[in-house]
Amino acid sequence: MLVGVPTEIKNNEYRVGLIPASVRELVSHGHQVLVQKDAGSSIDFSNREYLDAGAELAGTPDEVFLRAGMIVKVKEPQPDECAMLRNGQLLFTYLHLAPDPRQTELLIKSGATCVAYETVTDEHGGLPLLAPMSEVAGRMSAQEGAYHLEMAQGGRGVLLGGVPGVAPAKVLIIGGGVVGENAAAMAVGMGAEVTIIDRSIARLRELDNDYKGRVRCIYSTTTILEKYALDADLVIGAVLVPGAAAPKLLTRDMIRRMKRGAVIIDVAIDQGGCFETSHPTTHEKPTFVVDDVVHYCVANMPGGVARTASMALNNATLPFTLALADDPIRAMMRDHNLLNGLNVHAGQVTYKAVAEALGYDYVPATEALKQAT
Repeated sequence: MLVGVPTEIKNNEYRVGLIPASVRELVSHGHQVLVQKDAGSSIDFSNREYLDAGAELAGTPDEVFLRAGMIVKVKEPQPDECAMLRNGQLLFTYLHLAPDPRQTELLIKSGATCVAYETVTDEHGGLPLLAPMSEVAGRMSAQEGAYHLEMAQGGRGVLLGGVPGVAPAKVLIIGGGVVGENAAAMAVGMGAEVTIIDRSIARLRELDNDYKGRVRCIYSTTTILEKYALDADLVIGAVLVPGAAAPKLLTRDMIRRMKRGAVIIDVAIDQGGCFETSHPTTHEKPTFVVDDVVHYCVANMPGGVARTASMALNNATLPFTLALADDPIRAMMRDHNLLNGLNVHAGQVTYKAVAEALGYDYVPATEALKQAT
């Protein structure tokens, strides 16, 4: 398989689909790798490192998409990239299709086989390719929240950890999954007063045991959500419904009644956002204000720490990349966890939550692949 790695073109996105170490692994397995020139240069992965790992360099994205049988990226393909995809080509990247009808339409039209990192599963029901970026985004959410609480950024002027004689900031984390757990770890480490709300009693028990009373672990109801949100200085939205649009948990009315200068971080924005007033932002202009509440809704948060994020992502994706490069159809038919990553194939939507969210006919992944063979 000739595996292609284009430079990411989304606003302020510096991650790279394959780092040099991953290229070397692919080459050692008999594959060829074509990397767009300077794809990793912004995060100190030089062209020379890629050449030394066995890659060939391409001068343009057009060359990468034209020659490669498999495209490995980080973020969802932008419209110009979708236009370069072709029938039978394999795309392996984050897609987040449920809140993105335009991208879905373009991928269907392309005829490509599109495997989404965020819906690949593991034997425990986890999301192993989403987890590393969720860890990064969770940790970033606390530090970004602390920064945007500063007066110069439009916040309340509250120090997250307080000082002796002055209470720390109150942080509400909605969702106790990977993002929520990592957000809590950072916020607790910075000295904040932290509350996590979730609807899984089992998960709340785990978190309560882990934090030994340093974090409030509360069962989520509308009443509880409203109570703690109105009292919070910082709210971190960390909910996830795999492959589907995020539920809107904070309403416009709740946000209107929050403290002036409070900050909300919507980590679920890739899936449409979990706050009613959210819309995607970029690292270039990360925030906006609604009803005196600062909204941080960057759709590619881990891109802000692109070197760390690229390495963490590659650690997780490499085994799946190798399997797909060896024989994509066989790999998915033999591994139901990898098969769960198939969202679009040969013009058909093969992930149920995406089909339901966007009104497409749903074709089970196994059926779609059998049709192809």
